[in-house]
Amino acid sequence: MTFPEQHPDPAYQLGPPADPRPIVVVGAGGIVRDAHLPAYRKAGFDVHALVDVVRPRAEELAARFGVRRVFGSVADAVAAAPPEAVYDVALMPEQFEPTLRALPEGSAVLLQKPLGHHLEETRRLQRLVRERGLVAAVNTQLRFAPYVQVARRLVAEGTIGELVDLEIRICVETHWELFPQVFTLDRLELNMHSVHYLDLVRSFLGQPASVSAVTVPHPDKPHPNTRTAVLLHYPDRPLRVVVSTNHDHDLGPEHQASSITWQGTRGALRAQLGLLLDYPRGGLDRLQLATPGQGWSDVDFTGSWFPDAFIGSMSALQNVVTGRTSSLPTSVDDVARTMALVEAAHTASRRGGVVPEPTD
Repeated sequence: MTFPEQHPDPAYQLGPPADPRPIVVVGAGGIVRDAHLPAYRKAGFDVHALVDVVRPRAEELAARFGVRRVFGSVADAVAAAPPEAVYDVALMPEQFEPTLRALPEGSAVLLQKPLGHHLEETRRLQRLVRERGLVAAVNTQLRFAPYVQVARRLVAEGTIGELVDLEIRICVETHWELFPQVFTLDRLELNMHSVHYLDLVRSFLGQPASVSAVTVPHPDKPHPNTRTAVLLHYPDRPLRVVVSTNHDHDLGPEHQASSITWQGTRGALRAQLGLLLDYPRGGLDRLQLATPGQGWSDVDFTGSWFPDAFIGSMSALQNVVTGRTSSLPTSVDDVARTMALVEAAHTASRRGGVVPEPTD
């Protein structure tokens, strides 16, 4: 019997296209400053233009990264863009629909995650993408983090045997004030953060049969939810799959955690996501391999989540539109299934678990 993680999509290993298309970046917020533009500069991609309704913000960022064209509206950017341009829409989900309607039909588009705040919004976006014939992907870039890419290859090669356990554990102090746009949301942690981990699990194991979850707020904070535990059920396999996040660990660095662990029948891999240990500066990234009788040893990789994973998500889209591959693992239709998991986790948390039977 074979399993999804043994046959990863080859698009994950292709790397950047030889002849990339020019990119129009829509949005000039912190994630564009910290990840998108550094990634594209590192990869040698041509950023044709930067767009933001707050034009001075876009102009400052364009000057820093050598982007020659700045626009205050999507319509103006489209009018000046080459026909083969790829649009990188780094906005909040509520801004996706009017932006997609302003793009030329058939355009290539990379949307920032999440793909909607609620599943009905996701479905509307799916329909709009189809109506306009867009080649659209979602920037669920953790799939392309360098340590994940190496781990994906090693798991597929059978280095740790059959996968029996996948655990993602985050216990950090997250400074949500760095993202003031999230304070008005009715859903926070699952939609804006754990969506990465649910998406990552799917990219290895496929869609689970069901979901159990708890997501809760902190009593002293205004955020709708900041701590989550999710169990993903794969009933045909002896698999334990857990995503556990706590963003309220404000007790110092000693017992913080930020890791992904893949355990198999013949060993294990553990990635440390250093970025979250001291965001946005970041701590130490590591990937380690353990095999019976050998203990843990470091596995080499190059790069980090920021900015290198953003090269991967843009490359995946560009490899499709330039004809290098027909496979787009982060397509809107695929990531819509991740958003269905997010919705299911909210529903499971709201409904609660199984009530224990009374005892004698």
